[in-house]
Amino acid sequence: MICENHTRVTEFILLGFTNNPEMQVSLFILFLAIYTVTLLGNFLIVTVTSVDPALQTPVYFFLRNLSLLEVCFTLVMVQKMLVDLVSPRKIISFVGCGTQMYFFFLFGSSECFLLSMMAYDRFVAIYNPLHYSVIMNRSLCLWLAIGSWMSGVPVSMLQTAWMMALPFCGPNAVDHFFCDGPPVLKLVTVDTTIYEMQALASTLLFIMFPFSLILVSYTCIIITFLRMSSATGRQKAFSTCSSHLMVSLFYGTASLTYLRPKSNQSPESKKLVSLSYTVITPMLNPIIYSLRNNEVKGAVKRTITQKVLQKLDVFWLLLCKNASKVGTAEPTN
Repeated sequence: MICENHTRVTEFILLGFTNNPEMQVSLFILFLAIYTVTLLGNFLIVTVTSVDPALQTPVYFFLRNLSLLEVCFTLVMVQKMLVDLVSPRKIISFVGCGTQMYFFFLFGSSECFLLSMMAYDRFVAIYNPLHYSVIMNRSLCLWLAIGSWMSGVPVSMLQTAWMMALPFCGPNAVDHFFCDGPPVLKLVTVDTTIYEMQALASTLLFIMFPFSLILVSYTCIIITFLRMSSATGRQKAFSTCSSHLMVSLFYGTASLTYLRPKSNQSPESKKLVSLSYTVITPMLNPIIYSLRNNEVKGAVKRTITQKVLQKLDVFWLLLCKNASKVGTAEPTN
């Protein structure tokens, strides 16, 4: 269907959370604080797991990739959301909306698969610890990470290209804080049954399938450490996996949105559900892995100490150099 009289939508209005100026300021401060914590925490994990020799293992390799994905994921939505909270006109172009939707699907799908790879890594570590280093070798970890990053490309291209090719001839107000699939789909002026079936299949493949792998992996892990005779071993195994499982469970909320793209769920509840996996989860990732993991905390302390000592060494060398210059300087007449 082609829009008559060339009335095709060229831009969208993002309604966001509220029109109350005072509430918008409060939300801006809150989300800016969360965004800052998210960036600092995830960049800290990337830095520490990259430079610390004790963290050059598969589990921290995947954690580093997860933090990078979280940063990319939040960059897609949160910056635009913050601008809209303090802007009188919450406008996004048609191309901008499609671009935001593409990268949202790309990083979201990739993260779901990466979480399943992390669950597999923990399964091998606990279920077959003697052969862990052989199975989870550098080459396999690299290919699993590449596969996770690339897994989101097909669905993001298909979802976005199909969505933006549909006719938008009427209203252009998106009742959401970013260009997500279901709220944008409601503005289409033709029947979207086929697209919804394709979206359902994509959800089952790229969200529910990885999530099912995570549940299966951790079910096997739980059975394994329950069979351990050592209470210390059970505690260590559970501590190792609990943080992964806590973060992974947040992605179950995404299924509430994408299993039924045109459900009768209220826009407010949809926005809250979206906040859980677009804003809250990326912030919790570094908090959970840093505060619950002694190895990461130790690496952070070593990194900070090393940087401080390097600064002190440089300062001391400059001080000695300046002192030697003063001592050897000849007096002028």
